[in-house]
Amino acid sequence: MKQNKDKETSSIWLDEPEEHDFPAAADFLELLVPDFDAKHYTTKLRSAKTIHKKAKDILRASRLPLLPKDNLHVKENLRKVKKGKKLSPVLLVRLNDLLVIADGYHRVCAIYYLSEDLIVPCRLV
Repeated sequence: MKQNKDKETSSIWLDEPEEHDFPAAADFLELLVPDFDAKHYTTKLRSAKTIHKKAKDILRASRLPLLPKDNLHVKENLRKVKKGKKLSPVLLVRLNDLLVIADGYHRVCAIYYLSEDLIVPCRLV
């Protein structure tokens, strides 16, 4: 099973989030929590260990709807995968009883269209 997970994730995903993902996550989190807390979560995301979860579980836990396949950013991520370009892992934050996709919502939706059971590397704090 682990070999399949490694093969599945290595063909689609980068090993580490891209640098620009962290400020994007902070910008989003600042809409939900005070700036100090957003910076704190972002700092923790930088050093968090990467874990692996199914796309369907991330969407269910976040309580977000699946974006349409023709959404501009979902389509772009699907194109990247088709061209063999790797996607950045998703950044997740637990706030009270809610899972917040701080960065990567469009990537999760794109992967869901390939298969809801595909594994998504993420950082969770």
